[in-house]
Amino acid sequence: MTYILYGILLTAFALVAAKRFDALIGTFRLQAVLLAALAFIEAWHGGGFGIYIIAVLLLIVKGGVIPYFLSRILKEIGASEDLGFFLTPQLSLLLSVFFAYLSWQFSGRIFPGEDLLLKISGTAAFTLLLVGTQIMIFRLKALAQIIGLLVMENGIFLLGIALAGGLPFLVEIAVFLDVFISVMILGVFVYRINRLFTGIDVSRLNRLKG
Repeated sequence: MTYILYGILLTAFALVAAKRFDALIGTFRLQAVLLAALAFIEAWHGGGFGIYIIAVLLLIVKGGVIPYFLSRILKEIGASEDLGFFLTPQLSLLLSVFFAYLSWQFSGRIFPGEDLLLKISGTAAFTLLLVGTQIMIFRLKALAQIIGLLVMENGIFLLGIALAGGLPFLVEIAVFLDVFISVMILGVFVYRINRLFTGIDVSRLNRLKG
């Protein structure tokens, strides 16, 4: 389980270092697969049958359906593979490493005397939350910002696993469906933005300011 958590941390760093959409989507897919594997292990160690279902949904939806959906939108609108940056990938990577350090220190404060695995889980979860926020702020393209939102949700899911062996089953399902529907709606919204503004660079929306 520790190696999977390290792998999730590495995917967080890879996300902010990505320069093209295919790398960003592929890394997000890998992160979803690792989270699903972590959920399977948690369920195997007594987490409950509900976590098995969540793990399967995570693997299918975030590991398959959503990446396919985003790739399909990207292909249909003919957008550039370039993500568009407010902050360069190199600086973004340094910032994400700093976030990981802060998350490690914070996890040590909120889990005093707890085992190392819980501290690493907390570090990975808080890092995902911060990295997701970072992607939403420092990437210009709307599709990249959608992935930032999904990465934040991954962090919430991982934190739930770390703290309580998973949130209550019905809560997990409700959140999962809400995120899935939101991504579908945002995808359609991005498609409309592209048709109206011939691009998905959200900085162009500044032209609407009076």
